[in-house]
Amino acid sequence: MDNGGNSFTVKVVDKVLVSAEEPWKDHWLPFTNFDLLVPPFDVGSTFFYKKPSHGSFPTIVNTLKASLSRALSLYPPLAGQIEWNGAAGENQIHCNNQGVDFIEVVADVELKELNLYNPDECIEGKLMPKKLLRGVLAIQVTKLKCEGIVIGVLLDHRIVDGYSANMFIAAWADMTRSITPSMIPSFERSYLAPRSPTVYSPLIDNVFAPFVPPSNPDNINLSEEEEEDDEYILVNRIYYIKGEQLKKLQLLASENGCRRSKLVAFTSFLWREVALSMEESGQYNEACNVVVTVDGRRRLCEGEGEKKEKLMASHFGNVLSMPYGSKKPQELKEMSLSNVATVVQEFLQTATTKEHFLDIIDWVEDQKPRPLISKAFAAGEMSFSVSAGQRFETMDQIDFRLGKLTFGSCHVPSERKDCFVMTMGSPLNSEDWVIYTHMPKKHVNYVEAHASHIIKPLNADYLNI
Repeated sequence: MDNGGNSFTVKVVDKVLVSAEEPWKDHWLPFTNFDLLVPPFDVGSTFFYKKPSHGSFPTIVNTLKASLSRALSLYPPLAGQIEWNGAAGENQIHCNNQGVDFIEVVADVELKELNLYNPDECIEGKLMPKKLLRGVLAIQVTKLKCEGIVIGVLLDHRIVDGYSANMFIAAWADMTRSITPSMIPSFERSYLAPRSPTVYSPLIDNVFAPFVPPSNPDNINLSEEEEEDDEYILVNRIYYIKGEQLKKLQLLASENGCRRSKLVAFTSFLWREVALSMEESGQYNEACNVVVTVDGRRRLCEGEGEKKEKLMASHFGNVLSMPYGSKKPQELKEMSLSNVATVVQEFLQTATTKEHFLDIIDWVEDQKPRPLISKAFAAGEMSFSVSAGQRFETMDQIDFRLGKLTFGSCHVPSERKDCFVMTMGSPLNSEDWVIYTHMPKKHVNYVEAHASHIIKPLNADYLNI
């Protein structure tokens, strides 16, 4: 099968099912209340390597399949599927070892020729599995014309957040090198159970809401005028920001006397740029919302001792809150970056306590079986989320015995209609950031035109390919 593209073609050489090696046990795993906050969409990761110093491509593929089989024995949900458990009366993860699609591909392109700035051109449908046809995980390994290797991993977000996806990929890489993974995953559910009776602050209603299907399911965040405008189509782009520019943003965001983190500074910068793009288009009175995802693992184990701390650190699944801020474009336009950063810091503070995450568990319990969603995305307003991926092992520690990682990134399938931004560490140094965006074309074009001194398209020259 050949798939034509704008710049190169890919050919599927083989497609097999990889199952967990023996022994394994058929069982059901219920979702936690945090998992129930995640819509049914997919997330991906890609890893790019130059030509390995040893091993033919068939040998590399066989090694990866063998280590994946071992990794799946540690992560049985990933070899299973989501289906109705009649005994429990709900959808659960059926750990039945049905296997994972493993696709072997060759591509008629060299690593240095890939337009990594535009994943829609070089990654979507080419270097990543197209979609999950079965189960909750699919793997694609691609050999490039220069003998470089690309590994694409596609996962069902209801099973994993970024932390858990990284945990699994790191374990798979370790097993490829015959190393025991440093962290063994925990699938324990009892420590994420609701309290009895449930109790929670009404402030949770400012973070999550019941999901009401939109009247325009293909254009969730668009007005009638925008539906007809090609500029509001969501596109994927990858950028980089030099360390000195991040420090300048941080200084500007801290001018009110409170030192802000680089993440808060960048979020504030991007929020205002998106608002300015909306204001330029005449969308003065429409809301512009920004979400910052917060991991609750460390917070949920506060004061619980070392055992709980280790359990939460190894928990496999979703443990996220999604606090957000909402302003009209005209408001953000008139604010200094430090004042915007103060707003970001204030809504972030609501999601930094143990009590907040316990409240989420109890609130979801009382909402069942209604589907739920981040409140920022509930009303069809312009909303985007920012996730921090700097602490994930995606840049220099994912080692599949293929040599040093040249580049690694998250990937959002094009059919997803939520706007998403991920900040990641650079493969070149610890000061720079790589930024993945899944946003309306109009807004990314505005940022590129008005902030080109800060945010720059990722290219082969920057990566020294």
